[in-house]
Amino acid sequence: MRHALRAFVRPCQRFSNTRGGVVVLGVDETANFAVTGVTDAAKMSADLAAQCSDEMEPAVRPLIGIHQVEDNSVVVAEIPEMAREQKPVFYKGAGINQGSYVRVGDGDRKLSSYEVQVMLSSRGQPRDDESLTRCTVADLNPELVELLVLRLRRVRPRAFQHLEKMDVLRRAKVIATADDGSDRVTLAGLLALGEYPQAEYPQLMISFVHYPTVSGVEDSSGTRFVDNLVVEGSIPVMVIDALSAVRRNMSRRAVVSGVGRQDVWEYPETALREAIVNALVHRDLSPAAIGTQVQIEMYPDRLVVRNPGGLFGPVTVEKLGEEGVSSSRNAALLRLLEEVPIPGEDRTVCENRGSGIRSMIASLRAAGMSQPKFVDRISSFQVTFPNHALLSDETVDWLKRLGEKGLTDSQCIGLAMLREGQILDNQSYRTATGLDSRIATQELGDLVGRELVVQTGTRRWARYALSPRVQGVQSRHADRRLPPADRRDEVLRALGNQVLSRAELAAITGLSNQTVRRWLTILRREGLVEIAGGESPQSKNARYRRCRPSAPNALQATLDLDSE
Repeated sequence: MRHALRAFVRPCQRFSNTRGGVVVLGVDETANFAVTGVTDAAKMSADLAAQCSDEMEPAVRPLIGIHQVEDNSVVVAEIPEMAREQKPVFYKGAGINQGSYVRVGDGDRKLSSYEVQVMLSSRGQPRDDESLTRCTVADLNPELVELLVLRLRRVRPRAFQHLEKMDVLRRAKVIATADDGSDRVTLAGLLALGEYPQAEYPQLMISFVHYPTVSGVEDSSGTRFVDNLVVEGSIPVMVIDALSAVRRNMSRRAVVSGVGRQDVWEYPETALREAIVNALVHRDLSPAAIGTQVQIEMYPDRLVVRNPGGLFGPVTVEKLGEEGVSSSRNAALLRLLEEVPIPGEDRTVCENRGSGIRSMIASLRAAGMSQPKFVDRISSFQVTFPNHALLSDETVDWLKRLGEKGLTDSQCIGLAMLREGQILDNQSYRTATGLDSRIATQELGDLVGRELVVQTGTRRWARYALSPRVQGVQSRHADRRLPPADRRDEVLRALGNQVLSRAELAAITGLSNQTVRRWLTILRREGLVEIAGGESPQSKNARYRRCRPSAPNALQATLDLDSE
């Protein structure tokens, strides 16, 4: 039994290194997940917990329950994600480099030695940006140095006003004393203020490629690249030059604005600037990654910004853009760039307030565009901007044909996201709409209740997809309009002369709990159903019964669906 369980223990470890997950014992995956059950559920639960504790480092503590399904006992283990400062979780028998895995889709992938190193570095504060280079102050841009010294003395007088220039640079970690007693420039200082950092570190630059096709291969004319260049210099210079390269390769599109149309760039400059700055500032500067450049790739349908090193510290993809969530792998570099101005501008390179992602998302939302897709691959981090308006004329026409009244603007955005093939969950819905969690949950539940979307999974694993009845309304059916679902008769027939709860009505009708809730609310408002007893309508224990008609034709009265 203990050996057989090992096949289930290792997924527990792999889920711990990613977003968590659920392991089910007692189903046959090869037979379309038929329920087979386990013979001794209590012992299997105890053995599974013991192996997760004894064979994993650090110990994994799953929440294990026993459930009865089709007269069979099934063991369900809910695996929490391990805290970032404790990753990677690995199998003791293989060691950290050979026994560390992550879950990818339906399979498992062993972490590379570099990915293990990245995870280990997140347990503390890396100081690679403070490492000494062979450069001296003579290799720095004198104008940027003077601007930095003046600004530090002005905005942080208690720390810098009384210091000489070299002492200001030393305290700001632009320079440090080497073992031979000489002053050497730190890596952070070189990247923030250097004349040409790539003389020492050739790959600390940006590669920009504009591909003619969505797949990145040459087009029918034999054109491999529309544009291909290397962006070099200090970070302030690279930000300006990279933006210029992207802008030079962008076209403009027309969008509806008020009573007319206006031409706007394909991608908002604020979003592009934040993505480029984040990639340069938060990239991994460890010896294992210093030979990898930041990459910007432009395709006809998207723009991708990629940097070495995944997210650092407590920040996760799910938390990106949330207020108060901020962490930096390169603390000294980021602190410097708060004070270093962008050439020709009054603003500094970054703010270090955790607002960059929020600004990026807000600018895309204001432009009516799809939200960026963030991918953390441990060894790299990637931002993808889709090149299209989320609520295009075609999508607006599709929404009209759904025939639903009373949808909020944010619900229309959620439906448009699903139509574009994007993943919709509570987090992505909040990111795209700017709603708080409570309102987002209510609006998503209303979409389920309207039978526009279907929900799979629960709690943090809840995902949404277009319902089958909505999927049939395609753009090519210009004259087709989806009739609104009306479940009044089904709910009233199920009630009959009984007093039933929402759950009982859902079981009888086969409708979702949210759909039953919606139509009970409508029927109560129309005086056809009432709550039996003093329970609140929000209570899951509330029970319902049909009202006695006040007139012979009450049930045949005309009902206005548009009042929704």
